[in-house]
Amino acid sequence: MKHIFTSTMLILFVFLISACNERKKDTIPWRNLFDGKTLNGWSVIGGNASYEVIDGSIVGTSTPNTPNTFLRSDEIYGDFILELDYKVDPKLNSGIQIRSNSIDSYRNAVVHGYQIEIDPSERAWSAGIYDEQRRGWLVPLTNNPTAQKAFKQNQWNHYRIEAIGDTMKTWINGVPAAYLIDDMTSEGFIGLQVHGIGTDREKEGTQVTWKNVKILTENIEKYSQKISIDPVITKNNLFGKETEEGWKMLWDGKTTNGWKGAKLDGFPETGWEIKDGVLSVLASGGGEAEAGGDIVTTDMYSDFELKLDFKITEGANSGIKYYVDTEINKGAGSSIGLEYQILDDKRHPDAKLGNHKGSRTVASLYDLIQADPDKVVHPIGQWNQARIVSKNNHVEHWLNGRKVLEYTRKSPEYLQLVNESKYKKWPNFGEADSGRILLQDHGDFVSFRNIKIRSLKN
Repeated sequence: MKHIFTSTMLILFVFLISACNERKKDTIPWRNLFDGKTLNGWSVIGGNASYEVIDGSIVGTSTPNTPNTFLRSDEIYGDFILELDYKVDPKLNSGIQIRSNSIDSYRNAVVHGYQIEIDPSERAWSAGIYDEQRRGWLVPLTNNPTAQKAFKQNQWNHYRIEAIGDTMKTWINGVPAAYLIDDMTSEGFIGLQVHGIGTDREKEGTQVTWKNVKILTENIEKYSQKISIDPVITKNNLFGKETEEGWKMLWDGKTTNGWKGAKLDGFPETGWEIKDGVLSVLASGGGEAEAGGDIVTTDMYSDFELKLDFKITEGANSGIKYYVDTEINKGAGSSIGLEYQILDDKRHPDAKLGNHKGSRTVASLYDLIQADPDKVVHPIGQWNQARIVSKNNHVEHWLNGRKVLEYTRKSPEYLQLVNESKYKKWPNFGEADSGRILLQDHGDFVSFRNIKIRSLKN
């Protein structure tokens, strides 16, 4: 009798624990993004592929001669945990956009942002992370064969996607797939992609289907799961195809290696700070090269492509100079070179100065050519990406993924601009075949990171 009582109590205990666990599951504050009946809360953008609700699922159908199409959430999300199920035709590529945007000022409103890949091809990179219309692959699954094998062809697959702060994690059918630390975009819509198929008639009418789309936006740290793979950290690192494409880190994110004072044998002892992977020139009253002074690369560059992130404070002034000859202007002020201007256009008086209207605004060729007034500038305290391309004397300035000006060094038009500017007193200004890269100390707090360069010399 005693044994029967003990067994009964044990069964009851197990039942109560199981019921308690079920209640815990039930209390997770999931919210359905799809009601199972309509596409309320969603909008189609980008292309002309079709979306409809069939048997409680969202079905996207490919259409020839149209670009990538997205069914986007009308609501914007920052930090969240997203889970869903999908099934895809083996011939059709697809993906799930997160923290994505479509704005008129960026490539005519093209959808851009993080994409969690759906890849039924032999490559099998499903749940890898791609940066749509920006940087390309961030986390391919080349080195994760376990996740590659987890995809189920012609069956339902389950994704878990976590986006919390600068950290993104993905699982496919419970298998860890991708782990990314990157802070380019903090919020945006969620989008269900039907990839463009061009003129391929064999793919016409192929479909991708989603169901059980739910999101968690409350107490997400509590429900976040640990992941058993190493992260891809984009800050001050090469990633994707950058190594294959010849990119090199111009600053290692930790030391002063490769840099020195423009008018010094070594790196400035004061005026600059390296902290948490960020290189900053410190505020010192707004004077030009009066504190630590400008810093330059120890190496010289001719044809090159340079890209870096910069972040300014209110009213700040700085710049990125190239083809710098530090033997010119040994006296007061900044070293001489062509300058990609960094400025708070709204608050700094230089925005209204210059020989040519607007030629001292952010991303402009300082005092010579104004950057496109419709440029996209991120707010104070957020990172912007500068890019400078110079090949065979043709130079381009880019800001946040968009080309904002171009010119040809040594051309008659260029020489005329120089003759009309403050630089006319410097012989052969900006015409050197090679020079150093410079980050300017203009007495304001400005930060830099992800400084990368590649040679374009044939």
